[in-house]
Amino acid sequence: MAAGRIGTEIASHRGGAILWPENSLLAFRQALSLPAEQLEIDVHLTADGEVAVIHDATLDRTTDGTGPVRAQPMAALRRLRLKGTDGEGVPGLAEVVALVKQAGRVLRLEIKADGTGRPYPGLVPACLAVLDAGGIRGRTVLMSFEPMTVAAAAAAGGFQRLVLLMGSRPWHGMGPEGAIALARACHAEELGLTIADWDEASVAALRDAGLGVSAWGTNDESSIRRGFALGMDAIATDDPPLALRLRG
Repeated sequence: MAAGRIGTEIASHRGGAILWPENSLLAFRQALSLPAEQLEIDVHLTADGEVAVIHDATLDRTTDGTGPVRAQPMAALRRLRLKGTDGEGVPGLAEVVALVKQAGRVLRLEIKADGTGRPYPGLVPACLAVLDAGGIRGRTVLMSFEPMTVAAAAAAGGFQRLVLLMGSRPWHGMGPEGAIALARACHAEELGLTIADWDEASVAALRDAGLGVSAWGTNDESSIRRGFALGMDAIATDDPPLALRLRG
């Protein structure tokens, strides 16, 4: 397909992590001021069963706090400071839902595993409650590396799309045939890989199976152009302005 295929939607990854502090309200507001179609975020469960928007299972890398996200209630996470911001705390999902709804965009929501790599019990229902309160379940693309999490979301229904994410090691271990079987087993409608793992034959195999394709790691000109040329349904990029310029 031609580079810059307009059918490839652009998702601002963690709000545009190259340009602004990742998963911050600052980043989300900046990203939503752009014409990128989707806003990509990550969520973990808090000690009091709330949904926190943060990538890691621990606080150390992106905040002035330490230890597991799961050990803190949402109120304590809000009192922390996200590095690179002017005193912002860790946002809750409801705050991001309100911004996405106001902007009329699609939320690309990755449900993370806990610090041991296991799904959080209750995180899918907790997300559903927030999405439904904001009225955007149908405008949410839900993603996870955990097939059980995708299956739970499929059982709930009503999402715009369900995406099974897959790391390089399992992808190279099972290949397209195994990945297609796993996606079907958990009722995913799309497979997400790092852009380096996609090639034309793999895209064709997924398309022939009736599944969508998406990529992350599209953060420079060559990787973004590759995502467009391969005809991805969506690319998640840390530099949404660059992707928008290249899509043209």
